[in-house]
Amino acid sequence: MKRAPEGSVLPILVTGAAGSIGAVGRSVAEGLRQRGLPVRAMVHREDERAQALRASGCEVVVGDLTRTGDVADALAGCGRMYFGMGVSARYLEAAVTAAAVAREYGRLEVFVNMSQLTVSQMDLTSASESVQQRQQWLVEQVLDWSGLPVVRIRPTVFMENPLFRVGFASIAKTGSIRLPFGRAKTSPVAARDVAAVVEEILADPAPHIGRTYELTGPCSQDIAAMAAEVSAALGRPVGYTDVPLREWIDDCLRPLGLPEHTFQHISTMARLHAEGRYDRKADGVEQVTGRPPAGVADYVRENPGLFGL
Repeated sequence: MKRAPEGSVLPILVTGAAGSIGAVGRSVAEGLRQRGLPVRAMVHREDERAQALRASGCEVVVGDLTRTGDVADALAGCGRMYFGMGVSARYLEAAVTAAAVAREYGRLEVFVNMSQLTVSQMDLTSASESVQQRQQWLVEQVLDWSGLPVVRIRPTVFMENPLFRVGFASIAKTGSIRLPFGRAKTSPVAARDVAAVVEEILADPAPHIGRTYELTGPCSQDIAAMAAEVSAALGRPVGYTDVPLREWIDDCLRPLGLPEHTFQHISTMARLHAEGRYDRKADGVEQVTGRPPAGVADYVRENPGLFGL
C-alpha cells in the first residue's frame, strides 16, 4: 500500500466514522490513516469509538450532520469528503445539509456519497420502496444539481445487514438459514469491500469524479445455493427454510427492537428480495480495488461466532 508524503494532502473528512452496520466509515478512516493520509473523523457523540479513532491517528470532531454550523466547522480546511450515514429518519435532512455546506465551501476535490443499489431501479413515481430508499434517491437528485465533484457508491444489501444476521443466526439453532426470499436470488456485499472502494477513491479521486460504482458480491444466487456454500465452509449440513414474509417479520425482525424507520426499511428490503429486486451482479468492487469481492464462504470464515463455531 502506497503511503502519501506527510503534509501533501489536505485532511479528508469522513462522516459517520463511528460506524453502524458494517462500520464502513470507521474502516475508511482507519484505512486512510494506514496510507499516511490525514483524516478528520466526524462522529455524533464522544464514546469509546471516538477514542479508538483518535488512537488510529484521526482528528475527531463531534457534531450533528443536520446542523450546518457543525458540518461547516468539520469541513473547514478539508480537501475531500465522504458522506455516509446509517439508516435514519434524519438521513434526508443530514445529506442535504452536507451537500449545501459542501457547495458553499466550494473547495472539495471530491464528495463521495454512500447511496444504495436499489436507487438505480427507481424513478420519480416509484412507490414500492422504503422511506430510506426514497430519501436516498432524492439525495442523488440533489447531488446531481449541486455541481459538486460527486462519486456515487451504490452497494447492494450488506452481509452484515440484520436481514442476513438474523438468517445466519438461526443456523446454530436449527441448522437452517431462515429467510422469506422464496427462490429469489441475491448478491450481498461485504462491508469491508465497500469500505475498500471508498478508501481507494478518497486516496486518489481524480479518475473517479462523476462516476457511479455499483457494488455486489461475486455472484447472485438463491438462498438454497447460499446455504450449500455455507455448508461447505462449515463442514456440516446447512439447509434453507423459506419463511412466510409476515411470519418472518413478526417472529424474527420485530424482536430486534429496531427504530420504526429502520424496521420499515429492513422489512421492505425483505419484501423486495422476494420480488426479485436484489438479483443483481455488478463489478464495482473489482473495478475500483483490482480484486474480486468476498463471498459468503469468506464471511463465514471471518465471523465464526455468528455460525456457532
